[in-house]
Amino acid sequence: MAMLTAKDLSLGYGSDVILKGLNFEVNKGNYLCIVGENGSGKSTLMKTILGLNPPAGGEIVWGDGLQQNEIGYLPQQTVVQKDFPASVKEIVLSGCQGRMGRRPFYNKEEKQLAEENIEKMGISALKDRCYRDLSGGQQQRVLLARALCATRKLMLLDEPVSGLDPKVTAEMYALIKSLNDEGTTIIMISHDINAAVRYATHILHIGDKLFFGTKKEYLNSEIGKFFVDEEQIKEDISRLEEVLGKDTVQ
Repeated sequence: MAMLTAKDLSLGYGSDVILKGLNFEVNKGNYLCIVGENGSGKSTLMKTILGLNPPAGGEIVWGDGLQQNEIGYLPQQTVVQKDFPASVKEIVLSGCQGRMGRRPFYNKEEKQLAEENIEKMGISALKDRCYRDLSGGQQQRVLLARALCATRKLMLLDEPVSGLDPKVTAEMYALIKSLNDEGTTIIMISHDINAAVRYATHILHIGDKLFFGTKKEYLNSEIGKFFVDEEQIKEDISRLEEVLGKDTVQ
C-alpha cells in the first residue's frame, strides 16, 4: 500500500480553489519532485500534506503504517528564520519535540539521535555555533538534521537549495540523494525542473496541465518535452562530477 495517496485532491484557501483534480501516490523509497510554474500551488500542496491547510476537496489517504506526524519537514527559509538566535545543537534537537509527548525535557535517546544527525550532516564542528552566524548552506544542513530527528520515513523539502551557490547546491542534492538511497522517502518542491529530472524517481507537474508519473514517463510526455532541457541536464551532470567526483554522481 502507498505511504500517501492523493485522491481527486483540490487545493485552496477557503472558497478560493487554485487547483482541482490532483491524483498521485507516493510509495516507500520514492523520490518525488513537485514542479510547476510560480503560483501553481506547489507550496499549498505541501502545507496540505502536512495538515496545515485543509483540502478544498478530495482527500489524502495515509498508508503503509505512516502517520501524519511521522514526517520530517524542511521549509523555505524566511529572513526571520535565518536570523534565529539559537545554537545548532538546540535547533537540531528541537526536531525531537514530536517524540516527547508531555515530557518537559529531552531524554538520553533523543539527545543521542540529535548528535547522530549532526554528524550525518557533517556539521559536528558547528554544533555550538549560533545558527544565525552560519552560511546558507550550513543552515540548510542544520535544518535537514533537524528534520531527520522527526523521522527517517518521509521527508518533505520545500526548495531546499534556494539561494545557495552552485557548489553548495550540488552538495545539498548529494546529501538528499544519499538519504533516499538509504531508504528515506523524499517529496521535494523544486523550481529547477532539470535538477528534478536528474534526481527524482517520479515527477508531479502541476499548473494549467497536470502530470504524474515516473521520470521516464515525464521525459517522454508532451509537457516534459516542453519543459526539460536535456542538454542542460548533461551540462549539470558534468559540473556535479567536477564538484563532487565522478563516483558520487551516479
